[in-house]
Amino acid sequence: MSTVANVVLTGCLVPEAGAVTGCLAPIDRAGLETLIAAGKANPQVIKTLKCRTVAEGRFRHLNYIRNLAPYIVDEPPGLLGDDTAPNPSEASLAALGSCLAVGLHANAVHRGWTVRKLELELEGDLNITAVWGTGDTSEKPVGFTDVRVKVDMVCDDVADEEITALINHVKQWSPVANTYTRPVNLEVTL
Repeated sequence: MSTVANVVLTGCLVPEAGAVTGCLAPIDRAGLETLIAAGKANPQVIKTLKCRTVAEGRFRHLNYIRNLAPYIVDEPPGLLGDDTAPNPSEASLAALGSCLAVGLHANAVHRGWTVRKLELELEGDLNITAVWGTGDTSEKPVGFTDVRVKVDMVCDDVADEEITALINHVKQWSPVANTYTRPVNLEVTL
C-alpha cells in the first residue's frame, strides 16, 4: 500500500504530486464533437501534412514538422548508425501505434467510456538484406511483410466484445493503418 495520499478527480486517482494514474488524462469532449461535426459537414476535405528531413550525419536525420522541435530518426549500430533515435521502420511502427491509440481514445470518449489503461505493443517483420538497395536486390518484398498489434485497453463497465468491436472500427478508420494496408501514390523527384 502506497503512503502517498490519493484524491479522486473525475474518476481518476491523482497522487499528491499531480500525476494522473488509474486512467488516461481526459480529452476535450466538446472539441472532439466539434471535429466530428466539421468532418461530417465537409467529408471531402484533404489536409496536406508536411515534413522537412535534413541529414545531420551518418544516418541521423532531423525531421521538421510544423514548428515543433526536430523529430530525430537514426539507425542502430547494426545498420551503421549512431543509435540515438528510432530507425525509420521503428518510427513507422510508432506512428501506427500512436494513430491507433489516438483513435481508440477518441472513440472511447465519444462513446462516453472511461479509459483506465491503453497500451499497444507492435512488432513488424521485414527483410533488410537489400541494405537500402545496395545489398541483395534479388526479388523479395521490401518493407514490412507482417505487422502485429496487441491492444491492452481497460474501460470502466465495458465488455471485451465492445472493446474488440472498437479496435476493429479504429483499424478501419486509422489513417496510418490505411497507409499500411492500401496502395499509396508516391512520387520522389529531384
